[in-house]
Amino acid sequence: MENLAIVDLGSNSARLAITQINPNGTFHEIKRVKENTRLSEGMGPEKILQTKAMNHTIAALKRFKNVYERFNNVQVIAITTAAVRQARNQQEFLARVKNETGIELRVLSGRQEAYYDYLGVVRTLKLDHCLILDVGGASCELVLIQHRKARDMISLPFGAVNISEQFHLGGFVRAAELFRAQTMVTQRYNKVPWLRYANRVPIVLLGGANRTLARMSKTHRRSKYRGIHGYRLTSRIVYATYRELLSKNLTQRKKMPGLESDRADIIVGGMLPLICLLQRNSDGRVIFSESGVREGIITEYIQHRQIRDGDGHA
Repeated sequence: MENLAIVDLGSNSARLAITQINPNGTFHEIKRVKENTRLSEGMGPEKILQTKAMNHTIAALKRFKNVYERFNNVQVIAITTAAVRQARNQQEFLARVKNETGIELRVLSGRQEAYYDYLGVVRTLKLDHCLILDVGGASCELVLIQHRKARDMISLPFGAVNISEQFHLGGFVRAAELFRAQTMVTQRYNKVPWLRYANRVPIVLLGGANRTLARMSKTHRRSKYRGIHGYRLTSRIVYATYRELLSKNLTQRKKMPGLESDRADIIVGGMLPLICLLQRNSDGRVIFSESGVREGIITEYIQHRQIRDGDGHA
C-alpha cells in the first residue's frame, strides 16, 4: 500500500490531494485540502511574483507538509503551473520554497499541463471527440481530442486572475473594459489554427472558475446530481449565468448562491475564455470534469510503476 501526495500549486489556489494506491494499480483519494493563495495576484505585465503572495503561499505549503507527513509510506510529487512558469523571479521563489519547506517544486510547461489534463479527462469521461478547456488563474489550456487521442494542445497566458486585473473586471464591469477583454481573448483564439476543427464538439471544462459555474448552476436549478463530474449545461444556461454576473457589482456577486465570496472578484474574467469559445462553437454543450492535472499525474505514476515492477526493478 502506497500513499501518493500531490501538491498542486496553481496561480489562484494551492491544493493537496493524497491518494492511496493499491498493489493492483487501483487507487482512491483519501484526503484533499485547498487554500486560496492568489500567487499570481499583482504580477502585472512585469510578471513579478509579489512578496506578500509568496509568503502566503509558502505558509500554505508548510501546512500541507504537516498534513502529508502524518501518512505512512508517502511519496510526494509537487508541481506548479502558470504563475511560476511566467514569473521573472521564478528561481528566487523556487529556492525559497526549497529552503523554507523542503519541497522541490517541478514547474510544468504549458504543454505538460495540457497533457496531464488530457490524461485525467480521457480516463474518466467516455467522450470520443471534445475540446478541453482548463481555466486557471494565469493561463488556459486547450486540448482537442479526436477518437480519444490528443490531436493538438496549447497553453495560453491568460486566466481568471490576470484577465480580471488587466481589464478591471473585479467590481461592476464597464462595457468598454469587457469589450477590450473579449477582443483580446478572441484574437488569441484566432491565432490557434486547429481550433477551427473544434467548433462542433462539446467543451469539457476544468479549473476553479468552471467548477464555480457548475456549482452556481446546480444551486440555481436545485439539482440532485451528485458532484460536478459529468454534469452538463447548454450554452443558453452559461450565457444566462454570465449576464447575471455582469449585472451585479462585487458586493451583490458575493451573495449569489453557489459562488464562493473569495472568487467573486475573478469569476467574470474566469468565465470569459469559455464565453469566447462558445461564441464560435455550434455544438453548445459543456461538460464538467473534476479529473484534470492531478489525476493525469496519478495515471502516469501508476503506469510507470507497473512498467518498473513488470521489469523486475521494484
